[in-house]
Amino acid sequence: MSHALVTGCAGFIGSHLTERLLEQGVQVTGVDCFTPYYDPALKRRNLETVLGDAKFRLIELDLGADDVSGLPEVDVVYHQAAQPGVRASWGREFAVYTTHNILATQRLLERYRGTQLERFVYASSSSVYGDAERFPTGEDLLPRPFSPYGVSKLAAEHLVLLYSRNFGLPVTALRYFTVYGPRQRPDMAFHRFCRAMLRGEPITVYGDGRQSRDFTFIADAIEANLRAWKQSAPQGVYNVGGGSQVEVLEAIAILEQVLGVKAEVSFEPRPAGDPLRTRADASRIAADLGFTPSTPIARGLEAEALWARGLYAGART
Repeated sequence: MSHALVTGCAGFIGSHLTERLLEQGVQVTGVDCFTPYYDPALKRRNLETVLGDAKFRLIELDLGADDVSGLPEVDVVYHQAAQPGVRASWGREFAVYTTHNILATQRLLERYRGTQLERFVYASSSSVYGDAERFPTGEDLLPRPFSPYGVSKLAAEHLVLLYSRNFGLPVTALRYFTVYGPRQRPDMAFHRFCRAMLRGEPITVYGDGRQSRDFTFIADAIEANLRAWKQSAPQGVYNVGGGSQVEVLEAIAILEQVLGVKAEVSFEPRPAGDPLRTRADASRIAADLGFTPSTPIARGLEAEALWARGLYAGART
């Protein structure tokens, strides 16, 4: 039986990845330190479906501070754990990002350097591109982060690649473009929009609402991870884009239709670090991994909205 280590296993992407691996008969050791970036109770709720699975083991561990030498020998490491959030990464909080995003990655790489690892899959981010110079944005474009968060993710990505070049560690970096769907973090836009609409509260939109993102549904992001284990090129760096480029106001209109609620929108200035647009050139991942996203934005938003309705049932005042 194959054995996978999933860091950040209780998070949005990590919990879905853990479920999918278990469904495929893979033994999973999950690592999470349940940081208070958002309510840890929500993260524990994400794991409810896997805690009773005999193939799953949870280790509560801070990769940036605790002893990692006891982590088990595995076939693949999926390094999802990170301190998220562009807006929160400025100022004194940057120390948290250096610990959880850079130092934690280096310590995990050291733990698995010299082992018989099949793949180390690192969860990178489209934030490494910042305000990109061209669209769609390919992996060959020089990264120019626009936020401290993006700097920390790019630094960790460089660490992953240099451990491969120096020590032969088989690595892959997946640059996610705005993953969404059920269990999305509470601070992310679609989750915030659903929660506000269900509670009858105003939606806060930063900027004029015309900014656009390349959105990737969670099931598609998980499929990219599974393929990366077995099919990715050595030191492969891949955009994971959803093929759904929509403006924020367009997404709100879709949620209004799904939830049957008219949104009250409040506009605030666009904060530092938020790019106006993202769009992935996903030709490399299609060529190397045979991966193309399959979930259109309307269907993906419906899935997230229905999940949010269950989470916030009875919340409307």
